[in-house]
Amino acid sequence: MTEYFDNKIRVFAPATVANVACGFDSLGFAINQPGDIVEAVLQDEPGVRISEITGENGRLPTEPEKNTAGVAVLALLEHLEETRGIEMSLHKRMPLGSGLGSSAASSVAALFAANELLGRPLKKGEMLPFAMKAEASACGSPHADNVAPGLLGGFALIRSYDPLDVVSIEYPENLCCTVLHPHIELRTEDSRRILRKHIKLQDAVIQWSNLAGLIAGLAKSDFDLISRSLNDIIFEPVRSLLIPGFDNVKGAAIEAGALGCSISGSGPSVFALSTTMDKAYEVGAAMKEAFSELQLDSDIYVSAVNKKGPRVLQPEEDPVQPDL
Repeated sequence: MTEYFDNKIRVFAPATVANVACGFDSLGFAINQPGDIVEAVLQDEPGVRISEITGENGRLPTEPEKNTAGVAVLALLEHLEETRGIEMSLHKRMPLGSGLGSSAASSVAALFAANELLGRPLKKGEMLPFAMKAEASACGSPHADNVAPGLLGGFALIRSYDPLDVVSIEYPENLCCTVLHPHIELRTEDSRRILRKHIKLQDAVIQWSNLAGLIAGLAKSDFDLISRSLNDIIFEPVRSLLIPGFDNVKGAAIEAGALGCSISGSGPSVFALSTTMDKAYEVGAAMKEAFSELQLDSDIYVSAVNKKGPRVLQPEEDPVQPDL
């Protein structure tokens, strides 16, 4: 594949929805847009160089040791004992602090690009530890519920972190996602800081029963079970306080026919699942209207579940366009 680009490659990595309501730090899925783009070149000089970052108003460092894309590729090169290096440019096509796995998309795109340029020495799943190391550098926690679906595509369940055990989950082919991204920013660290440190056993039982029901509903293509199980009684009630108008947006999504609606990752983005693309667009319009009543702007992205994760782009291809 890389020979078509003369040792250069352009890669898109998708946004991801983590937690999926009841699956805190253990479940996530990839969507077709938004996402980030990395352009990478194989170099004789060892190490990583980030020559350019666009789309983030100068907020991200170009020092590879301080940038998630750089951290991930440095870890990959060290693991492979590679004497060559990678020069890359990072094009942020999704907002920071969105709850859509912005840091994960950067590191996944960079890892995939570097691995392609080096002749694919690793399978996608084997790159997960390097992406998790990048996540730890970004928010202090090496969670995998963004990077796993970002790399592997589809739904990914992190059954265990020690040892790492990631399971790809079957899901209905016609399952569609609507994401509303309000033009506000929430830092993952801040969103985690407000979470309860202790929970009632009764609440825990309900939560893990919902997660089990959601996994079963996805595997069986049982939309009623999916709908009943998309319920987070522990984290959503707390995190939703940081998202203006969340209850109205969620109510609008459900009234418009969504299977369920919850916070994407740590927020402020909100996602809803539907059974068809037409329904997903209707849900998106209802969500956007509910949010606009607060005089706040937002973007809506509608897509099927992304099956493949990162992919090589053609030179002029632009895969990121809001729908509404």
